[in-house]
Amino acid sequence: MAPIPKLPKSMAGVQIPKTGDSSVLTYSSDLPLPNLQPGEVLVKNSLIGINFIDTYFRTGLYKSPSGTPFITGKEAAGTVAAFGPDVNPSSYNLKEGTRVVYLGDKTYAEYTAVPADKVIPIPEDISTETAAASLLQGLTALTLVKEAGGVKQQLGISEGPWTLVHAAAGGTGSLMVQVLLSLGAKVIGTAGGPEKCELVKGLGVQWVIDNKSEDLVEKVKEITGGKGVDVIFDGVGKATFEQDLEIIARKGTIVSFGNASGAVPPVDILRLGAKNIKLCRPMLFGYIATKEEKEQYTTELFELLRTGKLNIKIHEIYPLKEVARAHDDLEGRKTTGKLLLKV
Repeated sequence: MAPIPKLPKSMAGVQIPKTGDSSVLTYSSDLPLPNLQPGEVLVKNSLIGINFIDTYFRTGLYKSPSGTPFITGKEAAGTVAAFGPDVNPSSYNLKEGTRVVYLGDKTYAEYTAVPADKVIPIPEDISTETAAASLLQGLTALTLVKEAGGVKQQLGISEGPWTLVHAAAGGTGSLMVQVLLSLGAKVIGTAGGPEKCELVKGLGVQWVIDNKSEDLVEKVKEITGGKGVDVIFDGVGKATFEQDLEIIARKGTIVSFGNASGAVPPVDILRLGAKNIKLCRPMLFGYIATKEEKEQYTTELFELLRTGKLNIKIHEIYPLKEVARAHDDLEGRKTTGKLLLKV
């Protein structure tokens, strides 16, 4: 297609020429702008969300469908810069300059081409920073709690099931405990070290276990009176899965949704039978596949942010050039809250 007017000929971005550690993240200031296809919108990114899934693609745990080199990243916020062929802006409540947030691909760049139906206008009373920091992890927390975990609204506070969230001081974990508390669940959070444990307590979590100095299995038995946990949300993976099987209650549910410590090894399904355990390995995009599902959960997320029931903690906003440091901090479990890149 013909060059889009008013746009630069090149852009800044981060490519991955080969899979590996954070040193493979290669910043460039002269990458070509994406070519808009029918049905796409060009977004000028201002803030980019960093997520563990980005490291999975970087290391090769997840394969890039386009091979190498590739640009990773799954979410960003910015403004609409241009419209592709066949896109009617009014059909999506968009115009050039509209503040938007989205889940997509190749977001570690100054510009990203995004399917128009994935672009979400940011409400006036929500900042671009909050939108960028909350979309992927907020939707993950909402859908996993309600759909994978089956936790429903209770009539009063702490009348609901016993739940446990690993890495509760992290980006997704800190949002997940807030969602669970808003639904009336009894919440146990795990975190590494006194500082992170205090942060989790500050979110309103009554029972916090320091996984660096306390025995998780014994503490859970003590807290629950020997019952165990009804629903476990585990984004850590390999390092915590065996403990999950010990602390899960009879007829409990283990929601394994991440690999921060490595992928969970293959599981003998017969091990689930003794306590009739339900085990699932869900992904966000399977819960927001339709327009109606995406609108439902996005509206709910924005309302929780608007009413203060969900508070976003941003660990740090890194310059795009310092993306390797951000990945090192995330993988080194040095962070609490959300990591963002600024373009």
